[in-house]
Amino acid sequence: MTNISPLEALADPTRRKLVERLRQGPASVSQLLAVVQVSQPAVSQHLSILKQAQLVTVQKRGNRRIYQLNPEGLAVLRSYVEGLWDVALQAFQREAENYNPKEVTKNDNTAS
Repeated sequence: MTNISPLEALADPTRRKLVERLRQGPASVSQLLAVVQVSQPAVSQHLSILKQAQLVTVQKRGNRRIYQLNPEGLAVLRSYVEGLWDVALQAFQREAENYNPKEVTKNDNTAS
């Protein structure tokens, strides 16, 4: 099994559709087939990648496999995205603290 990051896993639009469907609740492979226009083996491969990225878990129920979102894997993804947001907010704060409307007006007048 190769290590795949959650972001790499979600780079594929088919996998994003599967995750969106799983946000509604657990689903079998046959239920997930209704969401995407790919074959059953392709859906299984996409689910395998999502599982490797720890975004989904699977439970066997008889001869069916039920997939659901993995809260721990999603927490890692959320933490990463929040870190990006923190950096963006810090940059915005620095710009806001250094903002001088007189400089902007002066620069606008000289550009004419």
